[in-house]
Amino acid sequence: MANEKGKADFAFGRINFTLMLIGLGLILLGFVLMAGGGSDDPAVFDDSIFSFRRITLAPLMVLAGFVVEIVAIVKKSKD
Repeated sequence: MANEKGKADFAFGRINFTLMLIGLGLILLGFVLMAGGGSDDPAVFDDSIFSFRRITLAPLMVLAGFVVEIVAIVKKSKD
């Protein structure tokens, strides 16, 4: 639908889309931080899977990304 000025009415404004991109970036960064740590030899155990980055930091980044996504959806646009 269009308003009186001929501009289309969108459900989200510029700030909403910006927050969505930031949230998506945080989610992707969290998954990249979780990746890796495999051993070339299956008979050898590698303790690097239990690092702070993979166990704590990466899941918190993903969670923060989802929180930002929810805020981006719920935030009322002023446009």
